[in-house]
Amino acid sequence: MSTKDFVEKDYYKVLGVPKDATEAEIKKAYRKLAREFHPDANKGDASAEERFKEISEANDILGDAKKRKEYDEARALFGNGTLFNQGGRPGPGGGGGSFNFDLGDLFGGQQQGGAGGGFGGGGLGDVFGGLFNRGGAGAGPGTRTQPRRGQDIESEVTLSFTEAVDGATVPLRMSSQSPCKACSGTGDKNGTPRVCPTCVGTGQVSRGSGGGFSLTDPCADCKGRGLIAETPCDICKGSGRARSSRTMQVRIPAGVSDSQRIRLRGKGAPGERGGPAGDLYVVVHVDAHPVFGRKDDNLTVTVPVTFAEAALGADIKVPTLNGPSVTLKLPPGTPGGRTMRARGKGAVRKDGTRGDLLVTVEVAVPTELNDKAREAMELYREATESEDPRSALFESAKGA
Repeated sequence: MSTKDFVEKDYYKVLGVPKDATEAEIKKAYRKLAREFHPDANKGDASAEERFKEISEANDILGDAKKRKEYDEARALFGNGTLFNQGGRPGPGGGGGSFNFDLGDLFGGQQQGGAGGGFGGGGLGDVFGGLFNRGGAGAGPGTRTQPRRGQDIESEVTLSFTEAVDGATVPLRMSSQSPCKACSGTGDKNGTPRVCPTCVGTGQVSRGSGGGFSLTDPCADCKGRGLIAETPCDICKGSGRARSSRTMQVRIPAGVSDSQRIRLRGKGAPGERGGPAGDLYVVVHVDAHPVFGRKDDNLTVTVPVTFAEAALGADIKVPTLNGPSVTLKLPPGTPGGRTMRARGKGAVRKDGTRGDLLVTVEVAVPTELNDKAREAMELYREATESEDPRSALFESAKGA
């Protein structure tokens, strides 16, 4: 409904009550007329349906104290399509400092004629449309209820270590609210819900916030749907939504990490009345691997080496995840705990390249020695008995 209609329509006349009618009188008149002209009582009567919409619209304004006050103030300012002068008297269209305006010009865009070319653009209609929060054209009782976006859904999935690194397509079974199949999403058992008289089908109601402005909230009577079921559906209880389950194949990208939350747009619950679907959020859990670990885009592995390999140097073979082993050159005198790098053998990055495999050397100390090995170790100890690897440690302790 346009601001022009809001100002020009006589809602008191529509309900058949005086301008000083009490709240109770307005409510009584509305209920009487609503029963008389309700579409269910006048099936196929287009004029009765239109009359019912007018009655609902009038009740929406006059039944709310703040809206009624705004309406009365607007009618006082623009009574019967005439702009009042400061003295409160309608101008005769000529002298005396009064001006006669056509509301179609005032609210409908640019005024024709007159000095300066009129108001231009949207005129004062934009101002009063925001002031009364009527939403401009299309906010009246004949307006179709607005589309509603589907709910977001959150699910969880557990991947193996390898699936997380390489990516995987997994089935997800999800439960969400979707249009009720029993009533085709109408909420009414007979499929014929009525327009909510409180919000007049918009799903929103206005409340004053001071300074002549108003804010909108979801309508409490229809829960923001704009429709009310006369005979609520047994399945959805009049909400138009019912819980349903579905299984869908979801692609988890390569390189996902443990506890990562992935957003899949438009894969959530279906929308209502043509609204877009919500989003699906998948929280990923990754099982541990018995050999490999993960550090950002790099994989990690700890490789045991013998004392001789660490001391003398050696070429050692290292396993990779789902690939052939690689050979790393171990320099002589490699201490335990040193980390070497096998490039391109890690996890997949977002750009499709791979991180590295970080190989940490661990010197394996034998728990048992045969006679020949023991003899060799004794000879080694005699040859190196003058060396004390802990001398620097004690010197540092003294210095501290």
